[in-house]
Amino acid sequence: MNAPLSGQGSAQQAPGREPVGSRPPGQRAARDHAPTTLTGLAVKVVLLGLTAGIATWAAFPLVEAEKWVGLALLAATTAGLFYLYLTPRHIPAKYLVPGTLFLIAFQVFPVLYTASTAFTNFGDGHRGTKDDAVVAIQTASVKQVPGSVEYALSIATKGDPATGPLVFLVSDPSTGAVSVGDAEGLRQLDPADVTVAPGGKVTAADGYTVLNFGQAGARGQEITDLVVPTAGGAIRSTGLTRAYEGKAVRAYDAGCDCVRDSETGKSWSADEETGSFVAADGERLAQGWKVNVGLSNFSRVLTDPNISGPFFGTLIWNFGFAIGSTGLTFLLGMAIALALHSPRVRGTNLYRVLLILPYAMPSFAMLLVWRDMFNTDFGLVNNLFGLGVDWFGQDWSARAAVLLVQLWLGYPYMFLVATGALQAIPAELTEATSVDGASPWQSFRAVTLPLLLVALSPLLIASFAYNFNNINAIWLTTEGGPFPADNPRNGATDLLITYTYRLAFGAQGAEYGTAAAVSIFIFAIVATVSAISFRRTRKQEEVYA
Repeated sequence: MNAPLSGQGSAQQAPGREPVGSRPPGQRAARDHAPTTLTGLAVKVVLLGLTAGIATWAAFPLVEAEKWVGLALLAATTAGLFYLYLTPRHIPAKYLVPGTLFLIAFQVFPVLYTASTAFTNFGDGHRGTKDDAVVAIQTASVKQVPGSVEYALSIATKGDPATGPLVFLVSDPSTGAVSVGDAEGLRQLDPADVTVAPGGKVTAADGYTVLNFGQAGARGQEITDLVVPTAGGAIRSTGLTRAYEGKAVRAYDAGCDCVRDSETGKSWSADEETGSFVAADGERLAQGWKVNVGLSNFSRVLTDPNISGPFFGTLIWNFGFAIGSTGLTFLLGMAIALALHSPRVRGTNLYRVLLILPYAMPSFAMLLVWRDMFNTDFGLVNNLFGLGVDWFGQDWSARAAVLLVQLWLGYPYMFLVATGALQAIPAELTEATSVDGASPWQSFRAVTLPLLLVALSPLLIASFAYNFNNINAIWLTTEGGPFPADNPRNGATDLLITYTYRLAFGAQGAEYGTAAAVSIFIFAIVATVSAISFRRTRKQEEVYA
């Protein structure tokens, strides 16, 4: 008997079933597609509805700002998502698109925004547009002059009386009209929505909480600083119950593109390259506007002595901290792992549980505990060893303290990964070296350590990158100190990341553009070191493969 030909056999089908190849591809896809469950349909409707709601919410600011490119991108993205999830096609894309969008939103966009900020003068005094700067200059120069209109004033807020944004409720003495004013301007209220006491003082207003004298007194500086721009000048407070509409001493002249002071006659011309109004004698007005400054911020980091000196000094210590933290934790963790890897040690499980306790505790809490332990007067370290070291008062003692804290916090992680790597090394390799007459140290150096490095090199590179930007380790222990008397911005234990943070949010004025430029340098340094390290790791893997 001869077996049937393969072609004939494949054509035979079970009774009542049509041949697989007889249906067109579209019909096969439709038949193979599982029906949508009610739960799946509900989840899809909710998520697509949420997407439409977010897109609609985001569209209004884009339309108001006339960002048509952004609006078109938003519309195209929303339409693409609806098409993707309302059709049965493109199954892989349904899983890839959400992750891609989150990657763009939380990784790519912040990096690009930081990079774009590095090419501007964005910071205190240079946050808005030129028109915003003109308004700020004019309102800041408002003074009360003879004939200035005075108003009965009430202080109010729409939020919490202690923290909510403040507004002025003023009553016009000539018409009795009540208006609400803030930094955006003055808006008249409906008389039916307010209650006015004899004398014109507003005692209640719908949607607002009127502050009493105690609440207003606690926010006296905010009330003094609040300026409400008007067509004729601006409204400022005189105490807690009265306000006046003063005249701006400094005004913008479009003809000369400058700001003139009506009292002194001095003028400040607009400098579009720096985003400032500059006088002939070089004086700059504090309020400017945001402009593109090209590579100026990068040049300042490298050439300006006030920035380049701290930058390069901090960079050297930053490398020392990252290498020291990674190297010391690796050496201690590996040594403990080797000790517990010996079959002669008993109770290894108990030891391992005790040794990883620092890793199980919240690092920010432990950093605060260690800061107290290094206290000069009542700290545990000085009292236990009978020392009188001012740990955080001297440069090198503060750096040593930070490295010791990092050693205690970081060795459990290295101990865990080294333990796992040691268990993956075949025992036959080390036994073979012993048979050849090698000592334990020679066996470790020739076999165990190279194989450990092959397995752990990527983790060491990641640990270096993490410690290079480990802001918590510094900020919660030394806060970057100790600081020299002539430079409160840069301390002995500052990393580039803490120095950048202080540039961006320091009490002496924010310099977001310069801080962004330093961030780009940090990114380039870490990326270069990581790329070189990974390349050497691959060569090492090829040797021991």
